[in-house]
Amino acid sequence: MTLTLEHFLTVSILLFAMGLVIALSKRNSIGILMGVELMLNAVNLVLITFARFGESTMSITGHAFVAFIITVAAAEAAVALALVISVYRTRGTIEVDRLKLLRF
Repeated sequence: MTLTLEHFLTVSILLFAMGLVIALSKRNSIGILMGVELMLNAVNLVLITFARFGESTMSITGHAFVAFIITVAAAEAAVALALVISVYRTRGTIEVDRLKLLRF
């Protein structure tokens, strides 16, 4: 059995859906960040899939986008985790619905 474009797209759709469900259902901010990272990885899988199965002369652009997304995701994770630690130190919780930090 050979893997086709549909197989990779199905896996990426499932990963994105799982990440979306996790990001929308968790009350914990760490869980929300994990859901967002899962969605970014699903997008990376789609970009690599289209770079592999596409018939373009510039197939390296998918790989360049993936490298950029991985860099942005690493920076996002570092900043978000620093914010979570800071909020935990001042408020004592990381549950999103209990935080009233940004409300007027």
